[in-house]
Amino acid sequence: MHKIRLGRTGLMISAVGFGGIPIQRLTDDQAVAVVQHCLDLGITFLDTANAYSTSEARIGRAIVGRREGLVIATKSTARDGEGVRQHLALSLERLRVEAIDLYQFHNLSDFEQYEKTLAPGGPLEVVREAQAAGMVKHIGLTSHSMEVALAAVRSGLFETLMFPFNFVANEAAEELIPLAIQHDVGFIAMKPMGGGMLENATIAFKYLRRFPGIVPIVGIERAEEMDEIVAIMEGPAEMTAAEEEEMARLRAELGTRFCRRCGYCQPCPEDIPIQTLMILDSLVKRMPLEQLMGGWAAQAVERAENCTKCGECEEKCPYGLPIREMMDEGLALWRAIQ
Repeated sequence: MHKIRLGRTGLMISAVGFGGIPIQRLTDDQAVAVVQHCLDLGITFLDTANAYSTSEARIGRAIVGRREGLVIATKSTARDGEGVRQHLALSLERLRVEAIDLYQFHNLSDFEQYEKTLAPGGPLEVVREAQAAGMVKHIGLTSHSMEVALAAVRSGLFETLMFPFNFVANEAAEELIPLAIQHDVGFIAMKPMGGGMLENATIAFKYLRRFPGIVPIVGIERAEEMDEIVAIMEGPAEMTAAEEEEMARLRAELGTRFCRRCGYCQPCPEDIPIQTLMILDSLVKRMPLEQLMGGWAAQAVERAENCTKCGECEEKCPYGLPIREMMDEGLALWRAIQ
């Protein structure tokens, strides 16, 4: 697999990265086999997170004896210095590495979280100390907020940005990606398949190839999924006329029901976590059910009972999504898997 430069980190990584969410659904041996198959295909960029239950430990086991040449990325959701310090120590232990190549602040999707991360004695300061000590090589962030992402790129504080980008949720193409290129910030495209909503991998990855220098990161749980993606990334880049037509059709069809996770629908007067309910179908496809049933997703479903159908969320949505209807559909799916 050909490699590209990840912004000013200078790291040369495979043109597509491995995302560590779906392997949580597998057994340990199955997960290790999937990761090692990806390594055999030439995938050198592996992304996971402290919050992804078994993912770090499984990747750590898979890369034993194969660490050289790999770029390992992980993340922390902690918004205080001590929390990040604990997460970092745990990640190093689980991944069985002496240093993490790219350490990211996970889902900084509003300015309150962003400012906490930058505060004196906070997460950024702690990770910079770890960087000076050789435990972290490069620092980035992930976000679903366009405003936070733009501010982060302009700040000069981060070497990489992970942000949703695909042929339906393509808002980053207008300003964010050009700005990242201007500031030499490595752009990692999360959700290249729309969190499972986009099923045509050929169109999804050919579209992303129109943006040289960005790195899509894809979560898989079957080895043959990466076989297909690598073949697309190494094959002809140009779309056929039929593929262009199909992309336009899908964009028109899905764009009216595709949650970008921008967060503008929040806050809800009844304190309902609308975003979580909007993406329940994606969560059910990608996350271990036992983790969802006993965690924050279950709490979101419980709070959904307080919905008064006021419609305030739909008034605030910049994409005009039928939020109430989509939440009801997600709740129906949830009840069906009980």
